[in-house]
Amino acid sequence: MPTIPTASVSPRILLSIDYEPWFAFIRRYDAITASQARQDLDGGYSRLAVDGILELLRDVKASFYLVGEIAEWYPEVPQKIVAAGHELGLHCQIHRPLLSVSELEKDIHASRSWREQFNVRGYRAPMVGISEDAYPLLRDAGLTYSSSIYARPGTLLQKGGIWELPVSTTRIFGQTEMSLVAPRDFSLSLLFNGEMPYGSSFTIGMMNDIVFRLLERDLKRGLSPVIILHPYELVRPQNFLSRTIPDLLRHPELLPFVFDKSKFLKKLLQRFPVAPLGVYLDEVLSLQEAAHA
Repeated sequence: MPTIPTASVSPRILLSIDYEPWFAFIRRYDAITASQARQDLDGGYSRLAVDGILELLRDVKASFYLVGEIAEWYPEVPQKIVAAGHELGLHCQIHRPLLSVSELEKDIHASRSWREQFNVRGYRAPMVGISEDAYPLLRDAGLTYSSSIYARPGTLLQKGGIWELPVSTTRIFGQTEMSLVAPRDFSLSLLFNGEMPYGSSFTIGMMNDIVFRLLERDLKRGLSPVIILHPYELVRPQNFLSRTIPDLLRHPELLPFVFDKSKFLKKLLQRFPVAPLGVYLDEVLSLQEAAHA
């Protein structure tokens, strides 16, 4: 599992937005497989939210990992993202857990048309859940990197012909690093081993002041943390709370995903340098190539 050093690259926050329908974090909607039914449930939110998010970002560039069915519902969404100079990546075609290699292969194939149209090369697995067997599939689909596990900033791995640039964690106790073999998601085993995924929007929702301090600390160390936000956390869907209250009552652990994080994003953009993951990766690989020339 080859790794390469990243400390020689100018540190910045690697900002990603997993661009998905407002209902994607609520698992009971996964059973709806008909595209029209899912679009009706989305209610136009995914089309309307993009303008507000681009306005929040202004001149700062980020990585948007898009759920592909949104590109089919509203072709203007990926067009606007790319036209504004942001990186467009693949989140999945239909948002649901994709640890099954056969299901992932079908999902990647279904996304082929719009991926080729926009020269997509980055991937983020739904729920940051991926298996080791998935990486060759990503490579064969023409993708070059993934951000689909959790690990400490400064980690850059090569897996199955794909670069893996993990979402950031911090060690809160203990010293032993867990194996970086996928899946390495936001799980009890990760927490019990002493790692907190502070790059997750869940953690940002629970303790954004602490996350700011961790970001500042790691930037001073010369590291570039990877963080995730979601559209519904930045531009509120109509009647969002009333739509989600029944699910929150059954699953209160989902509450951090409905917090408004637009103020967090504004503060982040004011305080720290920010870049897309793909731009950062290109710089790291370019310096590596120059060092070996």
